[in-house]
Amino acid sequence: MSDQGKQEKEPRRAPEPSGVDLARQALAAAREQARARGNAAGGKKRQPNPGLRSGARADGRDPMPLMAALDRLRTERGWEMPMAVAGVMERWPEIVGPEIAAHCEPERYEDRELLVRCDSSAWAAQLKLLAPQLVARLNADLGQGTVQMIKVQGPGSRPKRYGPWRAPGSTGPGDTYG
Repeated sequence: MSDQGKQEKEPRRAPEPSGVDLARQALAAAREQARARGNAAGGKKRQPNPGLRSGARADGRDPMPLMAALDRLRTERGWEMPMAVAGVMERWPEIVGPEIAAHCEPERYEDRELLVRCDSSAWAAQLKLLAPQLVARLNADLGQGTVQMIKVQGPGSRPKRYGPWRAPGSTGPGDTYG
């Protein structure tokens, strides 16, 4: 076969695009995407929404102090009650008094019930007697109906663990290893 026959069989390759050609192709693709979105690049300028103009008066887009932004976020997300209860857990000694706070501490708040753990059964019994007054005091501080019940637990009450790998009376892997 001659050299001329080989050249006819091989397809001609297009020259490699240069940097300027690549930039033009990228610009054309970007314009096409903008037209598809409705924002023709280099076309008509978008008219601003007449209701969202910037002016001398305050609107929702203005910067605000950090505490105001946090308060707004808390109300929008519905975090008032959990944050208030967390504040009560921090102020527990002020609410119940230093003597009770030294022996009883709140553990968690779920479904309008506050779980309090005491360091002795005597303090647990005392707190059970004071529970209605504490509920009234907490609701006065947090808002009516925030705390409906106080569950009191004495010392050493661990959650019971049931399951296929538990033997009755076992305390866990510590009792089987040397």
